Amino acid sequence: MDRTLLARQIIDFGLTEQDLKLGQGDTLEDAEGGALLQAAPGPAGLQATQSELGEIFPDGLAPTPSLIEPAPASSDALPRADYVVITWTVAELQALADVFTPGISRTNWHPYDRNFKTKYVPKIRAGAPARAANRLASYCPTTIGDKSVLAMKSELHLNQDGVKTGEGTATLPVADLFRQIIDEVKPKLIITTGTAGATFADHDLGDVMITRAAKFRCQSEFRNEPFANQAYRCDFEVPQQRFDDAKTLLAAHAAKLTEPDFGPPTTKYRLPGEQQVLPGRKNNPSMKLDGRDFAEFKPILTTDFFEFGTSTNHLADQGCGVEMGDAALGMVCDELGDHAPRWLVVRNASDPQINGNLPTSPDVQAMWAVWFYEQYGYWTSISSAIACWAIIAGDHN
Repeated sequence: MDRTLLARQIIDFGLTEQDLKLGQGDTLEDAEGGALLQAAPGPAGLQATQSELGEIFPDGLAPTPSLIEPAPASSDALPRADYVVITWTVAELQALADVFTPGISRTNWHPYDRNFKTKYVPKIRAGAPARAANRLASYCPTTIGDKSVLAMKSELHLNQDGVKTGEGTATLPVADLFRQIIDEVKPKLIITTGTAGATFADHDLGDVMITRAAKFRCQSEFRNEPFANQAYRCDFEVPQQRFDDAKTLLAAHAAKLTEPDFGPPTTKYRLPGEQQVLPGRKNNPSMKLDGRDFAEFKPILTTDFFEFGTSTNHLADQGCGVEMGDAALGMVCDELGDHAPRWLVVRNASDPQINGNLPTSPDVQAMWAVWFYEQYGYWTSISSAIACWAIIAGDHN
């Protein structure tokens, strides 16, 4: 399986024409200029019941969104806000919208293309999601109590955008986007959130890894960049005052993370004894915080190809989860030094640690990782959106 196309499949899973119509995009193409099939919409009915969440949020702390009137031009600068929460895929966007902007559809968020054609397009390869969407991001302002928040969905992606500049080097436009967001919004805290592959065997589907550290693990198009193996951290105390409230919110949707009954693909395979199907595993998502539930500053791992934790690749020795982008935020904030906001990674386990004994040719391991994402990516992202809410609601810095 082509891991770049698998990553694109995950990013676009659930994409609709309405998502693209926020901007007038190019024809979807792959890196060689051929047609790229658009991902099929996600499973029907995957939407959080707002009444469930609304009844559980503490009084005065339910997110209250408001679109800007009159609507800003897509080329306008982003509005100021105390907090930025940015996510990456369609499923993650839907979850963030359901938690942070109830009543405002993701397709009604404001499109954002400031400097897109002049500054970014030359750095974005043909077929990248941003080329199809013809924008950098979309956003919607919301409030949590007296705190202003900008909820965002990026169209830029570390492993989808890069234009080759040498052997193992490429452009990284998502880093420019982070710089632009920080310059315009001037947030106190910026959170990158969404799905990740679990690295720890005991992390449940839907668990949320909260870490103040990120590390590049580049072995493909960025393998020879100076940052290819660099780690970054942001040393501040993560507010936990609303974590108990978050537990209640997480429990409201725990049943959605029950895995199906499982058995061999044909009855020619035999389980021990008379049992032919194993009962589905029930998951109970919780928040895992660096320095409390795993090692302090244990980083999220940012790869430049679709990678996931397995029982044999020992990624848990290196990081608390694996995804494709967060270390770029750490790098930008490190460059900004004293002018940088606090930053944080809040990632949910959309696929558990995969059985490393399964074959990789054909790539059955990747098949299962993608299957878990497509079935549970939305509901696990509800978990990380709730964790983001708890961190912002409890922050007094």
